[in-house]
Amino acid sequence: MTQPNINADFNFNNSYAEQLEGFYVPFVGDQAPNPELLRLNHALVESLGLDIKDLSVDDIAAIFSGGIELKGSRPLAQVYAGHQFGGFSPRLGDGRALLLGEVIDKNGERFDIHLKGSGRTPYSRGGDGKAVVGPVLREYILGEAMFALNVPTTRALAAISTGEQVFREGMSPGAVLARVASSHIRVGTFEYFASQNETGKVKQLADYTIQRHFSELQGSKDCYLMLVRAVCKRQAELLARWMCVGFVHGVMNTDNMTISGETIDYGPCAFIDTYDSRAVFSSIDHQGRYAYGSQPQIAQWNLARLAESLLPLINEDSEEAVKLATAELNTFSEQYQSSWLAGMRAKLGLASEEKDDLNLVIDLHKAMQGENVDFTLLFRGLSSAIDGETSTVRSLFDKPDSFDQWFVSWSERLSRDSLKNCERIHLMNSVNPIYIPRNHKVEEALNAAEKDSNFAPFERLMSVLSKPFEQREGLEEYALPAPKDFGPYKTFCGT
Repeated sequence: MTQPNINADFNFNNSYAEQLEGFYVPFVGDQAPNPELLRLNHALVESLGLDIKDLSVDDIAAIFSGGIELKGSRPLAQVYAGHQFGGFSPRLGDGRALLLGEVIDKNGERFDIHLKGSGRTPYSRGGDGKAVVGPVLREYILGEAMFALNVPTTRALAAISTGEQVFREGMSPGAVLARVASSHIRVGTFEYFASQNETGKVKQLADYTIQRHFSELQGSKDCYLMLVRAVCKRQAELLARWMCVGFVHGVMNTDNMTISGETIDYGPCAFIDTYDSRAVFSSIDHQGRYAYGSQPQIAQWNLARLAESLLPLINEDSEEAVKLATAELNTFSEQYQSSWLAGMRAKLGLASEEKDDLNLVIDLHKAMQGENVDFTLLFRGLSSAIDGETSTVRSLFDKPDSFDQWFVSWSERLSRDSLKNCERIHLMNSVNPIYIPRNHKVEEALNAAEKDSNFAPFERLMSVLSKPFEQREGLEEYALPAPKDFGPYKTFCGT
């Protein structure tokens, strides 16, 4: 197939390729037979400073489908390992993904442009390296929804159909996702070289990571220990945000945890509808390892694997290194609880801090457990309850007795807070979304796109989710729980 002549220059800057030789293999993706642009994130294109004004829609589709060698780009597949459901896989890597290169945005920040579904690489482990329309659009929806919810995340730049059929459970239209992240360095990247006893490369990767993401640590005598601390802090803040919006990642393997603290790899993920700390949506998580309520503990477990990889750099004395790293890891729970409690205070309309606030929040979660309470609707409805309209939130509970008791405690707590009611309601509605990617609406959009080539529900959903905190007329169906016949929800890896 002849490569199209596309004159595009995105001013790629390739620090990963230039500074980390041996951490990847140079590779070019497959050229799609008939690429078609399904959606382009114009706002993200603008913020990245990508010059596309002279490119046709067909050019853009070809560029972001893979197989096109762009000026200044050094496409590569990254290598990494990973603990998957607790078991160590020593060699994973980008089996169906490519890093096209890095760009510097208008604020001087560095971002990766990365493809998923662009074909087999040397790390494919027997897979076809492809993706299909449904999972690609799922990642587009979830990533952009998380961005609008102020959760650190990789973002969707473009979704492209490739014009080929890909076999999964049946034949499905092929697709590629172009996404953007601060980097794609993972806990598993460190694990790969540590497991090979290549301490020099672990150091090289750590130095690059510090330079790229934690420049304030450069020159510090204890920079590698401080790297553990910094990553723990970012992950604690990220997990707190997940929990505050009811997000379940579904596959928190160490190769799916970024050092930058961004949410990555939206495969079998979902938002909880009815509150349940044991909620699991992944079809492959049979033991509930990555259940909603277990996510903070899993994050800490993953971070321990990062710390293990860095032990030889932290201190030459292995026992001392373990002692120092363990002390840093033990701060994670406190950092997470602090971030989560700050988020919950805002969700409950509290501007001040009191010692017993944690118990107040815990008691609300206890009242929700087992009561089939819609998590999103409850927190959104509490702002109306401030003015005395409690019937709506009470009706969310099968038996509201525990909630009624909690409500009395909350009301007493609010009486000691400094905010006026109007200010409190504004605060609560700015952090408690009314619109989330409801699972039944996501499936409705994906099914229409994949089975009928009807992208209207997808576009409609994207418009709704772009302003999750702003109630708008005519969108009532997007704020409602799934119909009773929707049944138990299961998601699949897909991409």
